[in-house]
Amino acid sequence: MAFSFFRRGTDTDARLDGIEETIRQMLADDQHAFALAMSALLGEVDVDEIRKEVKRTDRRVNDGERAIRRELVVHASVAGSLDTPALLVYMSIVKDIERVGDYAKNLLDLARDGVDLGAHDDWSLRRDSILRFIVDTADTFAERHVERARELLQQGDGLLDRFDDEVSALVRGEDAAPDPIARALALRYLKRVIAHLTNVLSSVVMPLDRLDYFDEDPEDRESESERDGGRPPEGRR
Repeated sequence: MAFSFFRRGTDTDARLDGIEETIRQMLADDQHAFALAMSALLGEVDVDEIRKEVKRTDRRVNDGERAIRRELVVHASVAGSLDTPALLVYMSIVKDIERVGDYAKNLLDLARDGVDLGAHDDWSLRRDSILRFIVDTADTFAERHVERARELLQQGDGLLDRFDDEVSALVRGEDAAPDPIARALALRYLKRVIAHLTNVLSSVVMPLDRLDYFDEDPEDRESESERDGGRPPEGRR
């Protein structure tokens, strides 16, 4: 596991508390921005009423990413108190967390273009399931809960497959409901949100060299596992 080698109750842990708190706040801001954007896309709120708040929230996420990177550089190059693997893990996951906010803005852009998915089936359920996934990701990462991370990774795979199937149905013309282009774009954005969250979760169960492994489609991960001698990733055992 990527974090198993340095979370050992040492003085370094105390120095990492600020970074961990910033990560927690970034994920909370992601949840807030995503909820607002989806509310606009579902026609529950007016875009102009929440647009500035979404942008403010996304700026906080960006500021958090930069603050963590600065802190990591200080610890690694000046204080010399942070292991190189720890630096690489944090550098990787904060970028994934930042990208979730970007996709919230993409969803808001669809609403600004006049898209209203409120009349379509299951979109509020999609919104609610991803909001829960963000919360569960934050809690599981904070607790380094390995078994829960594995469960969430499997759940994330299910969502990725579902979104892919729905997009394919739109492309093939099997779904004749209105707004096919807008729905396909929104589904792709939802898929990327889940993919970046599973990358965060992968740091709890995967070795360092396999970070971002869950950003690939499941079939591509399986092919890579075969090249590595048939060893499945920990999150899929």
